[in-house]
Amino acid sequence: MELPEKWWLSFEDSTLNEIVRQALDSNLNLITALKRYEAAQAVVDRESSSLFPQVSGFVQSAFSRPEPDFVGGENVQFGLRASYEVDLWGRIRAQIDAEEYRATAAYNDMKAAAISLSAEITTIWYRLEAAAVQLQILQQQAETNQKILKLIRARFGSGQIRAVDILRQQQLVESTLQQQYAVETLLALLKNQLAVLLGETPQNIQEPELDSLPSLPPLPQTGIPAELITRRPDVQASFSALKAADRELAAAISNQYPRLTLNTNLSFRSNNFQNLFDNYAYSLAGNLLAPIFYGGQLSAEVDRTEAVKDQRFYEYGQTVLVAFREVEDALVQENKQKEIIEALTQQVKLADKVSRQLRVEYFNGLSDYLAVLTALNQEQQLRRDLITARLNLLEFRISLYRALAGGFEIRGETEEEPVN
Repeated sequence: MELPEKWWLSFEDSTLNEIVRQALDSNLNLITALKRYEAAQAVVDRESSSLFPQVSGFVQSAFSRPEPDFVGGENVQFGLRASYEVDLWGRIRAQIDAEEYRATAAYNDMKAAAISLSAEITTIWYRLEAAAVQLQILQQQAETNQKILKLIRARFGSGQIRAVDILRQQQLVESTLQQQYAVETLLALLKNQLAVLLGETPQNIQEPELDSLPSLPPLPQTGIPAELITRRPDVQASFSALKAADRELAAAISNQYPRLTLNTNLSFRSNNFQNLFDNYAYSLAGNLLAPIFYGGQLSAEVDRTEAVKDQRFYEYGQTVLVAFREVEDALVQENKQKEIIEALTQQVKLADKVSRQLRVEYFNGLSDYLAVLTALNQEQQLRRDLITARLNLLEFRISLYRALAGGFEIRGETEEEPVN
C-alpha cells in the first residue's frame, strides 16, 4: 500500500479527519511557523532589492537674507539621486541565495510542524478512545466484582465463607473503582490537550463521541532511502540550511574584494517654482572601494562562515541518519507489538478460563479464595493490558507515518513550493 498524502485518512475515521483539518487551520504553533516563513520570504525580497538601483528624490525650498544670489532671496531645489552597486564578485547574489535557502528551510520547518501536529492529534485522539474503552472495561469489571461480593456475603451466613474472603473481595472492588477514577481523570486531561491543539480553550471543546479502537490499516510502502530523504521536510530543511551556509561563505569571501558603486545626481534649481526646470545640473560618478587593512576582520568572517557550513553539513548528515532510524524503529516496534498482542490475547483467554474454573471450585468448597482472587485480578488486568497494547500498536503506526512524512496541504500553503 502506498503512503497516502493525508495519512490519517487510512484510519477511516470521519471525526478524526475533521479535527485534524481544524488543527491544521487553527493551531497557534502552526500559524506561528507560517508567519516565520512569511517573514523569511520578506527578507528575501528585502535582499533582492540590492540588485536594483536605489533612487531617492528631494525637494528643498528656503529663503535667504541678505539676497546675494537670487532676486527675492528664494532658493528652490528639486532633484533625484541614485546609487547602484555592481555585483562584480557575486556577493549580493550569494546573500540573496542564502536568504532564499533560509526561506525554503522555514517552509519545510512549517511542513514538519504540520506533520508533528497531525501525528500528535491522532495520538491523543486514539488515547482518548483507548481511555474510553478502558473505562467501559473497568465499569464492567466493577459490576462483576460487586456481584461476586454479594455471592460471598450471601454464603457467609451459612458458615461456608470466611470473613477475610469478604474483605479481600471488598478490597478488589475498591481497587477497581480507584482505577476507574484515574482513567476518568486521564480522559479529562486528554480532552484539554486536544482543545489546545485545536486552538480552543478547554471549555469550548465539544465532548467527542468515542466508540472503540480501530483496526490497523495495511502497512504502507516505505520506499527506498532516497525517497525518504526527498520526502521528509526536516531533512529538506536541514539541507536548505546547509546550502544557505554555503552561500554565506561565498558572500564572506567576495566581501574581501573591491566594490564598485555607481552614483548619479540630477538637480533643478531656481529662485522660484515657475523657473524651476530652467536650470539643472547632473553628475555621474563611479567609486571603487577596496579593503586594505581591517585587522583580520574579513578573514575571520570567512573562517566563521566556513565553520558554520561544516556544522550544517554534519547536522544534515545526523538528520538523515535519524530519519532512517525512525523508520526502522517504527517497523520493528510494530512487528514486535503484533506478537505481544497475540500473546496477550492468548493469556486473556487462558486467564478467563482459569478464573471461571477456580470460582466454581471455590463455591463448591474445593479451592481457597486467595487463588480465586489472584486469578480474577490477573484476568481483569490482562484485559486492560490488551487495550493498552492495541493503543501502543496504533501509536507505532502513527510513528511510522510520521517518519515517512506523508505530504499534505496546510494553512496558507501555495500550490508550489518555494523555488530556489
